[in-house]
Amino acid sequence: MITQVQIVEWLQVFASVIEHHKEDLTELDAAIGDGDHGINMDRGFKKISSQLGSFTGKDISSIFKAVSMTLISSIGGASGPLYGTWFLRASSATDGKQELTTEDTLKVLQAGLDGLLERGKAQLGDKTMIDVMSPAVGAFEQAVSEGLDTVEALQRAVTAAEQGLKATIPMLAKKGRASYLGERSLGHQDPGGTSAYWMLRSLLEVVEGSRG
Repeated sequence: MITQVQIVEWLQVFASVIEHHKEDLTELDAAIGDGDHGINMDRGFKKISSQLGSFTGKDISSIFKAVSMTLISSIGGASGPLYGTWFLRASSATDGKQELTTEDTLKVLQAGLDGLLERGKAQLGDKTMIDVMSPAVGAFEQAVSEGLDTVEALQRAVTAAEQGLKATIPMLAKKGRASYLGERSLGHQDPGGTSAYWMLRSLLEVVEGSRG
């Protein structure tokens, strides 16, 4: 089970992780992109962090929708629309809920992934955040089918996400500015995939910590 309070805590933790790793994201993006992924993500999630107090008493769907609107309006490049779409789809999957069962969490992850696939038009192997999010959702779904709880399912998902992230290093980029580099995109970890991995890992850390 994931509560509304944990969702708010997750957003705060993820914002802090992005701030801490801003330069790492910038360095990754400078190698194969515009070099602004860290700056853009930090700007967007700083705004989210400043809004957390206003989320008290709101249901999870309303929180996700507010996050989506903020990210779309404050993050430039591809990241704003992509992360904004993820949270907007997550909002639609959690209508009126104050807490999420393991099955609800799977619906959130699947809805978010579907939104990314439709918005970004990327597929597995294109060296994007899809290479992180898709295996994570698959691992979570498999864990649910085995009757595992939310923490155990998230552990599986984060492990799969990390493997997917590492797999982007030898990939040839086929989407975004990185695709213009051709073979020069080889040997670099995808920055969007990196922030997506941290998003999932942050959620796991919050839920694990609450379980004690």
